[in-house]
Amino acid sequence: MDNLTHSLVGLTAARAGLEKLSPGATLLCLISANGPDSDIFVLPFGDRWTYLQHHRGITHSIFGVICIAVFLPLLFYALDWLWSRFRNEPPRAKLKGLMLVSFIVSATHPLLDYTNNYGIRPFLPWDAKWFYGDFVFIVDPYLWLILGGAAFLLSAKTFVGKMIWAVVAAIITFLLVFSPRSSNLPNFQVIALLWIAGVLALIILFVKGAGRRWGAKIAFVAFALMLCYWGLLAFTHSMAVERAAHEAARLVSSNGETVGRLAAMPTLANPFRWESAFETDRATYRFTLGLIDDAPPGKVIRYPKPPPELTEQVAAQRPGRIFLGFARFPVMRLPNPGCASQTLVQLADLRYTEPGSSRGTFTLQLSVDCPVEQ
Repeated sequence: MDNLTHSLVGLTAARAGLEKLSPGATLLCLISANGPDSDIFVLPFGDRWTYLQHHRGITHSIFGVICIAVFLPLLFYALDWLWSRFRNEPPRAKLKGLMLVSFIVSATHPLLDYTNNYGIRPFLPWDAKWFYGDFVFIVDPYLWLILGGAAFLLSAKTFVGKMIWAVVAAIITFLLVFSPRSSNLPNFQVIALLWIAGVLALIILFVKGAGRRWGAKIAFVAFALMLCYWGLLAFTHSMAVERAAHEAARLVSSNGETVGRLAAMPTLANPFRWESAFETDRATYRFTLGLIDDAPPGKVIRYPKPPPELTEQVAAQRPGRIFLGFARFPVMRLPNPGCASQTLVQLADLRYTEPGSSRGTFTLQLSVDCPVEQ
């Protein structure tokens, strides 16, 4: 998930009562909620392929999360001890409370990341297998509304705090409602309507003093709503997988292919529209799927599987080897298959894009020897 969602989970957890366990617990909640993303610190020591290799790697595994959950409260406690010695005062931080806070909130990070189609590798360093939840889009404005609303009602107490929340709400509202790019979304009107209605409802609740009246109960209600929303997405995901399997079998029935791995992946803020990708023995496919009607899949994309010798050439190069280790549905294309000596092969992860596009680490171009004509 995006770091805004992780931060809102940490802040809402603090307001649910974890902030009472020790001085500094709220700050620790925010840092612990984002702690596993410390893998970003590999960037200064390598290139984008180094980052792709290590992102959602050891720091997102069970072993890594436990290490982070132990290290952060020890660091907080040590800093508090040094500060108290400098000021000649007794330490204020409570190590047991900080440990409990860190373990609870750190565990939310890989759980949230598991829910989307990027996936995690929970058993590193012993097993590099990826696991994918596939039912929550990597950026979800409804989660922002639920968690951010609770955090706003429980945190906006000073003038500065209110201004910060107002700026955050204004920026997100602009991106969701008024940005030209968002207006191209298929369900733009629904997203805009629900967002504006939610923001107005939160303003009314704030004016009515809901934070003072209900306190930490608001945070628990927010987490309950998040779980209910996840339940809805998990249910529609199971429907999407079933429908995608049926459509995949129908698509390949005419040319004798056999369906292998298949995934149904969420789209932005629409639990009834899914992207499906699947492999057969001869090709990789992607198509858009709607659950509300029985319309056929939209924009079916098909890429034949590359010959083994081409895959071997790609895997022999470091960027290609890292990319193939990350990509869930890798596809390749030779823009110039009739070349004489060498050419470029374009790679992409069909979860996100197609060969030849410019989607950062989700695409790649490598120089390879031209295929030998048989």
